[in-house]
Amino acid sequence: MNENRASLVDTATSSQADRYAVFGHPIGHSKSPRIHKLFAEQTGQNLVYTAQEVPADTFKAAADAFFAAGGKGLNCTVPLKELAWNYADSLSEAAAAAKAVNTLALAADGNILGDNTDGIGLLNDLTANLRIELPGAAILILGAGGACRGILAPLLKQKPASLVIANRTPARAQAIADDFKPLFPVEACGYEALPGRSFNLIINATAASLSDELPPLPAGLLAENGTCYDLAYANRPTAFVSWGLANGAAKSVDGLGMLVEQAAEAFYIWRGRRPATAPVIGLLDAERQSADRNPDA
Repeated sequence: MNENRASLVDTATSSQADRYAVFGHPIGHSKSPRIHKLFAEQTGQNLVYTAQEVPADTFKAAADAFFAAGGKGLNCTVPLKELAWNYADSLSEAAAAAKAVNTLALAADGNILGDNTDGIGLLNDLTANLRIELPGAAILILGAGGACRGILAPLLKQKPASLVIANRTPARAQAIADDFKPLFPVEACGYEALPGRSFNLIINATAASLSDELPPLPAGLLAENGTCYDLAYANRPTAFVSWGLANGAAKSVDGLGMLVEQAAEAFYIWRGRRPATAPVIGLLDAERQSADRNPDA
């Protein structure tokens, strides 16, 4: 699969809706069915998109059953992205680099193609929606798991001045840095090495926000007019978003925009149509703000 992410399926009209789904565990919080419903309405596509609770130990059986029953494509989220990477018959360049797949597509020849749209989703949100300048920027990524690996290549192709991965276990960060060394001299360190440094963009790729916690971040880490970006999203500001605001960030946001942008890339792979993302992001943001103001509504 090339970097242009050409559509992989025949999108000829049919009286029967094509079936797509997101697999994950847990999955009840997922906004993906709502997002893809909005995309389908916007682009006139006949499809059904559902969320299915799929633990890791049943992923292969569930994916086999989904495609055997006529399913056209899957999104895979925590904890299934590495399993989806192994499941795919062939991989895009992005998926191969990330060693994780969040989008599976049934090709015309029956093969299952795996892609990772997380990195391009983040990049589109940062550059198109938030107008963040990445060339020449000093970037810090917190965490050295699959989320970090999935976003690295698109960020490095923007030619930042530097990119550092900080992790509680420095060896895990170093392993990722070594993998991406041919693309860019990524630096790896532990959190204890961060005091005294500053960054234009800090990305939280840890799972800390899921439990409303923070990585151990020193004061002075964010450069003047810097940006904080949390890959997680929630109806209320995450602990990291709040930290960014308290530390003078010009912008401190969560990953709602990335969620919509990566979904749009998956939709394009499946349907050959590129939906407009700004109105969907705006709608979802307005809905969560209303829910936060009226929690009992």
